[in-house]
Amino acid sequence: MTEPTASSEPVPADRPAGIVPDTKDWTWVLARPCPECGFVAADVAVADVGPAVRESLPRWRAALERPDAATRPSPEVWSPLEYAAHVRDVFRIFDERLALMLTQDDPAFENWDQDVTAVESGYAHQVPSAVADEIDVAGHVVAAAFDAVDAGQEGRTGRRSNGSVFTVLTLGQYFLHDVVHHLHDVRA
Repeated sequence: MTEPTASSEPVPADRPAGIVPDTKDWTWVLARPCPECGFVAADVAVADVGPAVRESLPRWRAALERPDAATRPSPEVWSPLEYAAHVRDVFRIFDERLALMLTQDDPAFENWDQDVTAVESGYAHQVPSAVADEIDVAGHVVAAAFDAVDAGQEGRTGRRSNGSVFTVLTLGQYFLHDVVHHLHDVRA
């Protein structure tokens, strides 16, 4: 749900069985509510992002404490562990992107293939308690970064590799949707 790969890119041979790459451009969530999780990006101010991220952290920990945290509900759906490892990395990526936007003029973001990262980082085989600790740390870091944004910085821009342009505000809205949507995915 973060930066999807372009559909013309090859699918890695080592992609987990049953996982179909997400090639959708999820920036549409900036224009209309998400019908799956109910998130409304237009309702989110930059000042809301940090508190919302911190409020999500106990829910992620609870999902990772479940006895079935590492079990996929079906072969084509990530387990709560895999989603949490992904969100931990989303926290880190968006912290980096926000820093670029605040220190550079209209930076271009490196492409990030979430599916390749899931395989290369072994999301399915990580330790749930370790991921819970890591998501907590990364969540607090990115929350503090959004907390530190002042009103004069909200319009600064950055670009994804596919050309999508974000302001600090829309980056925060897009980012927060990812967090909320994946909590919905894991029923936390």
